[in-house]
Amino acid sequence: MSRKVGTVSRGIRAPIIREGDDLQKIVTESLLEASRQDGFTIHDRDIVAMTEAIVARAQGNYATVDDIAADVKAKLGGGTVGVIFPILSRNRFAICLRGIAKGAEKVVLMLSYPSDEVGNHLIDWDSLDSRGVDPYRDVLSLERYRELFGFNKHRFTGVDYVAYYSELIRESGAEVEVIFANDPREILHHTKNVIHCDIHTRVRTSRILKAAGGEKVFGLDEIMTAPVNGSGYNEKYGLLGSNKATEDKVKLFPRDCQPLVVAIQQELLEKTGKRVEVMVYGDGAFKDPVGKIWELADPVVSPAYTVGLEGTPNELKLKYLADNDFAALSGEALREAIKGEIQKKDSDLVGQMVSEGTTPRRLTDLIGSLCDLTSGSGDKGTPIVFIQGYFDNYTAE
Repeated sequence: MSRKVGTVSRGIRAPIIREGDDLQKIVTESLLEASRQDGFTIHDRDIVAMTEAIVARAQGNYATVDDIAADVKAKLGGGTVGVIFPILSRNRFAICLRGIAKGAEKVVLMLSYPSDEVGNHLIDWDSLDSRGVDPYRDVLSLERYRELFGFNKHRFTGVDYVAYYSELIRESGAEVEVIFANDPREILHHTKNVIHCDIHTRVRTSRILKAAGGEKVFGLDEIMTAPVNGSGYNEKYGLLGSNKATEDKVKLFPRDCQPLVVAIQQELLEKTGKRVEVMVYGDGAFKDPVGKIWELADPVVSPAYTVGLEGTPNELKLKYLADNDFAALSGEALREAIKGEIQKKDSDLVGQMVSEGTTPRRLTDLIGSLCDLTSGSGDKGTPIVFIQGYFDNYTAE
């Protein structure tokens, strides 16, 4: 009889990770102990993944508000700084904003509207339409925003981010002015020194600002790219992908992860005889249809992975075959026909109708999303995820 179980994703419990811990040993031993306890067997092309948070924690990759302030002041001069397009998040941005404000005399905070880049809404589209506001053209002062829309709290967090961010800036010793606009060039009417905080549109925003006369223009990925007073750093992503650690410290996105995933793969090969794929994952790439939040606040889903996870899926759409090529078949005849089609499929199905509707995304993005949903972000205690059967298909016995 054919095997009845396809892809399985397991959260693997691990110790609480501290700075200096040996992640290679912890990940390997946690997986092997889980396999003994739960009675599963490790196979070739299984996948073990670890959340970026435990990698950064083990690295001790942290920066304080004062570290961020020092870097901001050195790069932008300490006067008036425009801060544009931040995401609305206490976890992701609030501590970064405190550091930026502490390194400036005044912050002109320019918020995109009706939502931030990842879908956190200040207001809804119906409110814009009913008041005749065009977010692609209209620039709103704080006073005009309040007059039109009042005080709005985030649907899930209950936070009025306009008031919250304003107060954070004042508490950090800087004056604050808030405006609402979606054209990055608007900030240049207030200051030529700008930190743009968008994640996936940052290259375009930087180009537009510099072409329009911005003088000191930095992305969030260009702040904390080198140690400040012995702090952590990320030379590629800076403050992007950082998370709140304490009220005055952030955990940065991990760096130099590739040697770790290769070492774990090699150790598992030595101990099990199986070549397991290994990756580090952050936010999954998916969107909440109710809250409208697009989860990906990290600059990438996976900052490091073994070579077997390179590429995109190459899959046939079974329901297409069943409804078209083999519409006259059923039962065992249909099953055997589809298995035969899978066995002879091309190595590259791009553009072919039989693959229409399969997910056209990178393997690391798909697997990272599965890992993120499996491990959660709260108290599950499973920062390691083990996936089996991901590369199987209908022919696997």
